[in-house]
Amino acid sequence: MRRLAEFRLALMMLTRLPAGHIAAPPSIGASAWAFPLVGGIVGALSALALLVALWFGIAPVICAGLALVAMVFVTGGLHEDGLADLVDGFGGGQSVARKLEIMRDSQIGSYGTLALILSLGLRWMALHVVLVHAGAWAAATALIAIAVASRSGLAAALTLMPAARADGLGRAASGGSSLQAAIASIIGVAVLHIAFGWSGLILAAVIAAAQIGLARLAMRQIGGQTGDVLGALQQIAEITGWVALTALH
Repeated sequence: MRRLAEFRLALMMLTRLPAGHIAAPPSIGASAWAFPLVGGIVGALSALALLVALWFGIAPVICAGLALVAMVFVTGGLHEDGLADLVDGFGGGQSVARKLEIMRDSQIGSYGTLALILSLGLRWMALHVVLVHAGAWAAATALIAIAVASRSGLAAALTLMPAARADGLGRAASGGSSLQAAIASIIGVAVLHIAFGWSGLILAAVIAAAQIGLARLAMRQIGGQTGDVLGALQQIAEITGWVALTALH
């Protein structure tokens, strides 16, 4: 029952899907192992939207866009918002305090707007490439696998990176265990391997390298992680995964 509560909390944190009421909610950090499982649900719903659109005879390039629309709808654009805030803060702030202030501001700047355009554009084009060259089922599988893998590294970030603020989501979610990080990482690698064979291990390495690079940048810029950093880590992993997958195809 406790594992179920942790999964439901992860579902609440990472999506807009109904998860019911949790009488005794666990800590956010304790639910981090379930982040990749939630990613699987997000990816499956996006894949379903892709396949349904294709079944109706819609052009593949539009189907790829609709799959991303479904993904953003399910998550509420949570990760995209984190990416935009991080890029605005890192690009526009001169001090740590100013960077954090910009990241907390609900308004989006030019850096964040460009980051969103590039994120959606790269994923859209990459998904279309995979769809055209590898087929519908391969694209649907990739949507699920990359959604899982892009969230598996968040548990490690919560375990290894200190909170950059004294409050906020990053502080509330910090303190995950090494076991949770290991479980989440194993799930991500296993799903990539099942989906793509040995090429999945290459994807796992590339995704991990991208997340490590962004995590190191966050440590230098603001000294740790925040909710926006976690969202940006998911986005950079997803973008990198899709771009790398086009090279493998």
